[in-house]
Amino acid sequence: YIDIFRMIFIYNYGCGGNKMKKSKYYQYVLALGHGCSDINQSILSAMLPFLIATYHYDYATASVLVMLSNMVGSIVQPFIGNLADRKNYPWLITAGVFLAGSGMAVTGFTDNFVVLSMGVMISGVGVAMFHPGSAKLVTMTSQKKKEGKGISVFAFGGKLGFTLGPMLTAFSMNVFGMKGTILFLIPVVLFGVISSLFMKDFYALGDAEKKEKVVLQGKDQVNAFIRLCVVVFSRSIITNAMSTFLVLYLVARCSMSTTLGNTLLSLYYGVAAVCTLLGGNVGDRFGYIKVIRVSFFVFVISMSAFLFVKTNIIAILLLCIIGCAESFTYSPMIVLGQKYLPNHVGLASGITLGLAVSVGAVVVPLLGKLSDLYGISYAMYGILFFALIATVSSLFLKRIED
Repeated sequence: YIDIFRMIFIYNYGCGGNKMKKSKYYQYVLALGHGCSDINQSILSAMLPFLIATYHYDYATASVLVMLSNMVGSIVQPFIGNLADRKNYPWLITAGVFLAGSGMAVTGFTDNFVVLSMGVMISGVGVAMFHPGSAKLVTMTSQKKKEGKGISVFAFGGKLGFTLGPMLTAFSMNVFGMKGTILFLIPVVLFGVISSLFMKDFYALGDAEKKEKVVLQGKDQVNAFIRLCVVVFSRSIITNAMSTFLVLYLVARCSMSTTLGNTLLSLYYGVAAVCTLLGGNVGDRFGYIKVIRVSFFVFVISMSAFLFVKTNIIAILLLCIIGCAESFTYSPMIVLGQKYLPNHVGLASGITLGLAVSVGAVVVPLLGKLSDLYGISYAMYGILFFALIATVSSLFLKRIED
């Protein structure tokens, strides 16, 4: 994010501002917002062991918090996406980050499960408010046939937020206890200050897009988009389940400490972030569908091996490969969804980034219940099952002109 602060200085003090490629820096700012938004999702996952230890929740009860956060926000997200296609409200981006961080900040100040649930739901709604409008702005500022690259920068910000979430959580809990959740407001303040400097530009971009869009970009391919949703939904289940159960699995089955487990979760997110940044570029070059198919195939093979190895070093290496395979699919699927619905980019972004997550949020508590009955390993078997569904479903994706 050094480029962001360099860009702020140039932009505000006129040192060569006319030569700047503004679209590049807009994408960095939106990527920063993506990180400040999505950090709250990984914070919730990283807090589960602390909540279980402090309030004595079982796996299923703790999983409900993840379900509430993701499901409520994800249901709202397509409506916000549809609104983004009709109206220009970039202020929703900043407001979303504010609610996402504020909702999580209050979770350490109550032992009431209802209040705790309300906090994570508010956070989920905030995350939902951020994604559709910001993803549409990223696409608007991307070069033709390089949409994957733009989405990758945006997605990388989100993955970086996921990576930092467990680290911030571990530091906050170990140093300040449950009251340390107040530190979750730091990303809110950071993005609030930076986004305020560019809000006028975001309004101008949206207004210009409305005026210039005289001819539609092409016909919406609804059936093709529905097929894509099957793959996206399956990946959503995988992502939610990995975020929720990976640390618990490492602690229960690999005899690791909670701190070490969260560190490996951060490693997983870190590897995933780098591969997310590469995924869009690879998709631009070799084709989005091909990248999706190969990545899910590698995921299935690696996950199968991960569940049966007994050496921690090998397991960690496989975990890195799993993170790569999962994340290579992210940007190509978002771009593919926008190409299937070229006249409803905000709606497509809302569904692929939001509504799809609700499916994963619904399934996660079921995997949690399965873990309570038969052991945490069964949650991981469930992840493998849905990876197989995604792999098979990807074979039926409709090709497009890239």
